[in-house]
Parts: sequence; C-alpha cells; structure tokens
Amino acid sequence: MKTVILWSARLVVLGLVSAFFFWAAQWTHAQTDAPRVDVAKIEGVIDPFTEGYVERVIDVAVQDHANALVFELNTPGGGLDVTRKIVERFLNSPVPIIVYVAPSGARAGSAGVFLTLGGHLAAMAPGTNIGAAHPVDAEGKDISGDLGDKVENDAVAFIRSIAQQRGRNAQWAEEAVRKSVSITEQEALAQGVVEIVATDVNDLLNQADGRVVKVQNQDVTLNTRGAAIRQVEMNFFEQFFHILLDPNIASILLTLGTLALVVEVYNPGAVIPAIIGVICLTLAAVALFGLPTNWAAVFLILVGIGMMVLDIKVTGFALTIGGVIAFVLGAFFLFRPFTPPEPTTPDVSVSPFVIGALTLLTVLFFVFAVGAAMKTRNAPTLMGTKPLLGASGVARTTLNPQGIILIKSEEWSAIAQDAPIQAGERVQVVSADGLTLHVKKGSSKT
Repeated sequence: MKTVILWSARLVVLGLVSAFFFWAAQWTHAQTDAPRVDVAKIEGVIDPFTEGYVERVIDVAVQDHANALVFELNTPGGGLDVTRKIVERFLNSPVPIIVYVAPSGARAGSAGVFLTLGGHLAAMAPGTNIGAAHPVDAEGKDISGDLGDKVENDAVAFIRSIAQQRGRNAQWAEEAVRKSVSITEQEALAQGVVEIVATDVNDLLNQADGRVVKVQNQDVTLNTRGAAIRQVEMNFFEQFFHILLDPNIASILLTLGTLALVVEVYNPGAVIPAIIGVICLTLAAVALFGLPTNWAAVFLILVGIGMMVLDIKVTGFALTIGGVIAFVLGAFFLFRPFTPPEPTTPDVSVSPFVIGALTLLTVLFFVFAVGAAMKTRNAPTLMGTKPLLGASGVARTTLNPQGIILIKSEEWSAIAQDAPIQAGERVQVVSADGLTLHVKKGSSKT
C-alpha cells in the first residue's frame, strides 16, 4: 500500500513539474511572438547627418526583428539630394516604415512631404500640416530659367513616382511641388495623402494594426496593436553634428573662433586661445558648408572684426564703429537675403537676439582692447636712465657708498657721493653710469 501511495505522489509531482515547464514554454513563446515597434524622431532641417541617423535606425529595426518602424517627423525641409537618399532607404526597407507627422503643431514641409509619402504608411497628428515642397535655391529664392524648370520637373517626377508607388494622391503631390500647396491633417486624410490621423503613437499603432502594406514587393499585414515600443535616439555624434548645423551655433563659433585668434595674435605664445580659435573655426566651417551660406556675408563679418583690430593701432573709434556695422550686416545676411523667405525654405537664419549678443560681446572685447592699447600709448616711455636725472627716491639699503634705491617704483643700483646714506633716507639722482645711478642726499620733505 505504501508503494502505491509513493508512486502516486511521484506521478502527481511529475505532472505538476511538467505542467509548469509547459506553461513557462508557452509564456516564453508568447513573449517572443509579442509585436515590437521601434520609434525614432526626425526633427529640424534634413541634412546629411539625418540621413546617417535614418540609415542606422533602419538597420537597428532589422536587427530587432521589429514588426514596424515609426519615424516621428517635424521638419521645415532640407536638401533634395539628401531627401532622395532617405526616401530610397524607405522604399527599400525590409521593415514596414510608418511616417508620423507629430506632435501637434509639427509640419512636414518641403523635403518632409517626400519623406511622408515615402513611408509604407503615412499618418499625422491633430494640428499638423503638410505641403509646400517647391524647390528653391540656397537663398530661398525660386530657381529661374531653364535650370529652374529642369529642377522643378525632376522634383515633380520624383514625388509622383513615390505617391504612385505608395498608392497616394499623386496629383496633390505634384501641386505641392509646383504650387507650394499646404494642407491640414484632416484635408490630407480626405484627399488620400495620408491614411491615419492619430493622437499619439499608441493610437497610431492601434489604428495601423491589421493594415496590409507592400514591403519589398510582398504584402505584409501589420501586427502593431499593444506592441512593445523601443525608442531609438540619435547617438552623441549624430546629435552633436545635427545641432552643429544650426545657423545660430555656426555664427557663435565663427565669432568666438576669430576673437580667440585675435587674442593669440596680441599675446603670442599663449597657445590656449590659438587652440580654441582653430577648433571653433573648424567646427564653424563644417556648419557653414552644410548650410545655405552667403559667403559674401562671412567676408563682411571678418572685415568688420578686422576693422576693430586695426582700431587698436590708431587713435579714435571710427574703425570700431564701421566694424560693428559690417559685423551686424554680415550676421544678418549670413544665411538669407533681406526679403521674406519662401514658404518652402527651411528657416535658416540667425536669431536677432544672437546677433545682438555677439555684437555686444565683440564691441566690449575691442573696447577693452582699444582702451588698454590707448593707455599704453599715453603712458610715458622711459628711454634709458636720462628721465631719472634730478628725480628723488628712497634708499632701500645703506649706501656705503654702493647700495639699492627705490625711484619711481623701480629698484636701481646706486653709488652715494656723500656716503654713507642710511636706509630710508631721501636721495636725489645726480648722474648715471650705464644702469648705475649716482646720488646724493636729498631733502627730507616728501
């Protein structure tokens, strides 16, 4: 009887253990099969560093076996060449890409239209807009003549091809390029420009779930409801260089780098100002070559600083005033002309507050430098010992007959004619022999 009970207990324990492992296997399998979505952000002007970030994010999504990849988009636009490369990555991505214009208040302007249409699924948040994709030149002006027609027709062909491949409104896409039309999220939904209007990412994933998209010529049903979300942020270098391509940062680096080199010129061997100047100017060059820079304005800024430098060598402040005017004009014209930018142009301009702060910093720097230089020019210059003849001083040591005296805050070797002269007694310079002064007892009156 005991043997039967023992075996029964063993069977019960074995059954419980088997049930536990079966449940654990099922739970693990369920966790493995749970949908996963990577989310990344494209913000600001579209530049080459944005392209590198997008490429890395897509590779990460592939490695993660993500069910979908969401790009939250908020951009005024960017370079067409860079945009083509990003759209090419979208069209050939092995992971379904959802382009989501968000958050509320965001826009998909200019290049952003191409990116939105290039996603496998396009969505917008409430209070957003899309459009104004007419190509312009580096200064934000329409490209005139045959070249303008060529660029416009090329952009139209490109955007129509994207829209047709994704099954979206190609006619509206063409008008966004030719006429710079722009519409709200509800209008975009009604006109077949986007498929979804969602309040947030979770709402977006719930609405996207079950939709069929074509990925590398294969129909794929999206499985995104309740998906685990992983944020894929820009790494340090991507973020650093993306921030570097900010017109305000570029202006600050250009100004500080130039001023640092001026400090080095007037203090040879200081080294640190030279290092700071070279680094700042190198980074400024990277930013300026990546932005629609007006190089005549860069020259004007440098001329303005140069005029302030020259003012250190001359009397008056005329050159400083002229330099300030040149500096302000150069900073204002650095990235766009004195006309309202085209609605399709990214807002590439230096903030008036930054211009004011840099102007004030530069003026204070040179006023201080000029003031110091003028004090130096106005100070009396001692040519040898001749100006000391007849001057009065104090004996620092006993002169018997030779010792040290203090005259005009400087110590000199001296020989007393009527030695000895005690330390602390007044002396008067009679003559000089090289750097040695000949003195006699002076009046005790100060």
